Amino acid sequence: MSTTLPQELPKKKPTLLVIDDEAGPRDALRVILRPFFNVETAESASAAIDVLKSHPIDIITLDQKLPDRQGIELLQDIKQLHAGIEIIIITGYGSLKSAMEGIRHGAAGYLLKPFNVTELLSLVNQTLEKKQRLDFLRNFIGTSTSLWGSETECAQAWKELCAGYQAIGKLTSDHASQAEDMPDLLPLLSDLLEAKDRQLLNHCSRVSFYATLLANRMNLTVAEQKSLALGAFLHDIGKIGSAPYQFAGDEITMTGTSGDNPRHPEQGAKLVLPLGLPAEVGQIIAYHHERWDGSGYPFGLQKEGIPQLARIVCLAKTFDHLTAELPGRTPLSIDKACQRMLSYAGTHFEPKLTELFAQVVQECKASLPAMAMATTPAE
Repeated sequence: MSTTLPQELPKKKPTLLVIDDEAGPRDALRVILRPFFNVETAESASAAIDVLKSHPIDIITLDQKLPDRQGIELLQDIKQLHAGIEIIIITGYGSLKSAMEGIRHGAAGYLLKPFNVTELLSLVNQTLEKKQRLDFLRNFIGTSTSLWGSETECAQAWKELCAGYQAIGKLTSDHASQAEDMPDLLPLLSDLLEAKDRQLLNHCSRVSFYATLLANRMNLTVAEQKSLALGAFLHDIGKIGSAPYQFAGDEITMTGTSGDNPRHPEQGAKLVLPLGLPAEVGQIIAYHHERWDGSGYPFGLQKEGIPQLARIVCLAKTFDHLTAELPGRTPLSIDKACQRMLSYAGTHFEPKLTELFAQVVQECKASLPAMAMATTPAE
């Protein structure tokens, strides 16, 4: 594994902030990283905030234990105010669980103490490349209008997007015309969701997991299972070009006019059209807000007129909106979420499918949060 940073770095050194209350580790990190970065240091959360106010920072190494605040709390605040900063968690062996919690809240990676130089440089290398990818994607989706133009314009925009992304090193060849080979497109699609908002990526990952959990109890073909996992993962991709992402607290009472972007199902289905994905994937994206009784949007489909895979994703995404643990909200327990969804069986959701979904998640509820924390469609 390489222990050096990429040769073709920008002419201006990136800036890295070391946050650690112990002088020894702080000085060691400064010495190791100084050849590659402009290094700033902070011994506390308050000192780190002061540095962030006065210096543009690219990457942070964050110790979990600080004298004035928990590292995980500081991480959440930094990601909320400075989404473009990538954070590496430094943790002791006894804090692996909290390190994984940090990943869920947007940390790029974690490093266990004691670490060696090879581990440190390798992780910083990966993190710098991730920042370059996400910065490129943020700029692209923030400035490109072609992605939302005609099918021809959209197809050209995807080619430009893939070419720019490939140049950063994530892809090894042009996969714009090889969409059937989904493992190669997944990193790009995943990074697109994260470039919009880390919570969007987390939501889509969990929805894909819940949908797959239900699919394992149904007589679906292998092709249908793959389309379901991918379609669930991409169900909200239409939100990457909309206003700032906002996690909906209760999708059961929401209507097409109360959503943050009621056109996102149509926009998302149109967006992925040039990728040549299976038709079922596009149907999931377009129809995941349709309801059994016809009261959904954007097309008002009802009952069997809604494709089965879209009905599954409707259940999965609603369950996640009810149960996801996020700062500033009180989620429902798995039991209460199931009860609530069952009360809408026959109106919002297909009755038999709702009963099966509730049964499956109840059976798995002891391990469900951990299993669903960071899942992406299987390769």
